[in-house]
Amino acid sequence: MLGSLDCTHWPWEACPIAWQGKYHRGDHDGPTIMLEAVASFDLWIWHAFFGMLGANNDIAVIHPSPIFDRVIEGVAPDTSFSTNDVNYEYRYYLVDGMCPSDDKHQYFRKKHESTRKDIERAFEALNKRWSIIRQPTCFHQMNKLRNIMRTCIILLNMILDDSGKAICQGEYNDEPEPIYACTT
Repeated sequence: MLGSLDCTHWPWEACPIAWQGKYHRGDHDGPTIMLEAVASFDLWIWHAFFGMLGANNDIAVIHPSPIFDRVIEGVAPDTSFSTNDVNYEYRYYLVDGMCPSDDKHQYFRKKHESTRKDIERAFEALNKRWSIIRQPTCFHQMNKLRNIMRTCIILLNMILDDSGKAICQGEYNDEPEPIYACTT
């Protein structure tokens, strides 16, 4: 497993009136901006895609997200593995809503749900650490919102690394993965 993948909403109080319909979904009180992220069990955020319309669901965010671009382009590193005598070509991201609900799969469902909490804990860590993203934002400009979110994610990862809690401690690639921002 590469990490847990999920989306969260950041309330956007200052959303321009003309955009409010695109950024508002019925299960939220007002307009929101979505963050798609992948986190590992140590809360390290490996991938972030920010700025999608709040009216989208999680599946709709994956389409414009660059998360699978390298796989589609055929330049992703070899991640094949074998388990229980079964060969798999690609590793996977753990997402919600994919567990069978019958009694036969109850053990798998419990393990799945406990592992899925990694991404929720990462979102909580972001919100607890910085009040600027815990509260509805009052900024109008999307580029400022992207910079705020990007900065908070980078700082969280730096804190994890500095405290020795990151599993990647001391192992950095020459080309770090960028934190993507959606253009709207």
